[in-house]
Amino acid sequence: MRKSFVKSLCIGAIIAALYTALTLIAAPLSFGPVQIRISEALTVLPAVCPAATAGLTLGCFISNIIGFIMGANPLGVIDAFVGSAATLLAALCTAYIGKKVHGGALYALAPLPPVVFNALFIGAELTFIVSGKPDFMVFIISAAYIALGQAIACYLGGNLLLKGSRGYFEKYLGK
Repeated sequence: MRKSFVKSLCIGAIIAALYTALTLIAAPLSFGPVQIRISEALTVLPAVCPAATAGLTLGCFISNIIGFIMGANPLGVIDAFVGSAATLLAALCTAYIGKKVHGGALYALAPLPPVVFNALFIGAELTFIVSGKPDFMVFIISAAYIALGQAIACYLGGNLLLKGSRGYFEKYLGK
């Protein structure tokens, strides 16, 4: 039991570090109203490794704080909390999908929670920042841009990662 916990903790830490590094290396693409956060490809990993959930959430939080300090994240510290909440909920849903869905459907459904949760949460956050009040059209436009960037990262990069990592996590974590 202890060995499995240590493995999960290490995998979570590695994923947090990878998420942060990928986000900050591609900082101009990672922040703002139109973004393709390359690190979001990692958000499909909870489907095959639930330990990724904590790592993704922590990585998102750290990335958004450092991005704000660097001046790359125009949404500020609030984005660390809103973005991390979206990432946590998406990762939990993705892990659930990984337990229930197998085969080709996994590749269609595992990337969906990160796309939907980020579109809704970050779309709402951008709406508030841009207009200072609820504005349905600003929300729809913001959510659509975020969803598009997420779909590119999660369905293209994420599915490649999912396909390549499945055997690894099954072998080393006994899933």
